[in-house]
Amino acid sequence: MNRTKNILELAKKYEQYTAENLSRLVKIKSLSMQEEGVVNELKSIMEEAGFDEVRIDGLGNVIGRIGNGKKVIAIDGHIDTVDMGNLDAWEFDPLSGEIKDGFVHGRGSVDQEGGPIAAVTAGKILKETGMPEDVTLLVTGTVMEEDCDGLCWKYLVEEGKIKPDVVVVTEPTNLNIYRGHRGRMEIEVSFYGLSAHGSAPERGKNAIYMASKACLEIEKLNEILAYDEFLGKGSVTISEFISGSPSQCAVADFAKIHLDRRLTWGEDKELALNQIKEIVKDMAAKVELLKYKETSFTGLEYGMEKYFPTWKLEEDHPVIQKGIKSYKELFGIDPKVDKWTFSTNGVTINGYFGIPVIGFGPGNEVMAHAPNEKVPVEHLVKASAFYANYVLNF
Repeated sequence: MNRTKNILELAKKYEQYTAENLSRLVKIKSLSMQEEGVVNELKSIMEEAGFDEVRIDGLGNVIGRIGNGKKVIAIDGHIDTVDMGNLDAWEFDPLSGEIKDGFVHGRGSVDQEGGPIAAVTAGKILKETGMPEDVTLLVTGTVMEEDCDGLCWKYLVEEGKIKPDVVVVTEPTNLNIYRGHRGRMEIEVSFYGLSAHGSAPERGKNAIYMASKACLEIEKLNEILAYDEFLGKGSVTISEFISGSPSQCAVADFAKIHLDRRLTWGEDKELALNQIKEIVKDMAAKVELLKYKETSFTGLEYGMEKYFPTWKLEEDHPVIQKGIKSYKELFGIDPKVDKWTFSTNGVTINGYFGIPVIGFGPGNEVMAHAPNEKVPVEHLVKASAFYANYVLNF
């Protein structure tokens, strides 16, 4: 137990160091596809912390490495953020990075630059206490997650040929251990009618009426979707309705709806698409799984389907059990083991590639995308200790 006591003491010793490093990132606006400034800053912070190697890949992800062992553990956090929203709702400057009253304040402090910054401190602690010879630690500050969760790890695995034995996802968990979340997908349904003069609508076929009937059936579908004891129920909602006609004196010949579909355990893209196709089978309609393709700040165009699979690990999985052990050694109590309500990079890391994922991050997820975002400095300290101890237990 001397080892864990030493880790905790060092995490506490570096409390101000960790908070100030996070403040450095928060002060740099870093929307998706505009992360160059924050990527370069995190690269500098990793180099200052004594990482063995730090590099930026073709998509713009920053990757810091310590050690050269055969066992590879990655600690991941995305460093892009959503925008500020209504500034009148903020009680402080969202780009201040102010350290005050035990918190680091500002956009990205919780979602989710605090996680990778705590992981950098963990790397510094491991350099100081001795890294296990058989382990390689990667700390990844990933990009474009807010725009397309998991895209960054699709690139890291498929193009970067990085496939760790486990990934610690540092999205906010309120210092609980998370082992899964629902998946999601974005579906678009287009309806094709026949225009006619508004004075004689019987001559045409109104696409809005078609789409409206489908919307009511989709509302009913939401009530009967599958349920999982851990992850909860699948859901579907219509988030956008668009229509078009030659004029406002004409029958609408086109309508389109956008569906936000959340997938519980046992649901996948074929099932979800077929459920919607069944609803519109007698209509002139097209059901599509949307695709994402955008250009990163590096100039690279990259994309994927907007299908983000459900994933979970059982509580008795070795990766989760090592997390519980690491937590109890440090803090002397049992952690709460739970799940995220939102989606993370785990959708590709585990959902596509089957790499075991454990979630542990500073901050409360209710602060994600909210005004007055701030993270407790105490959470940063405990997270840096947990990451270091997890690497040693691993």
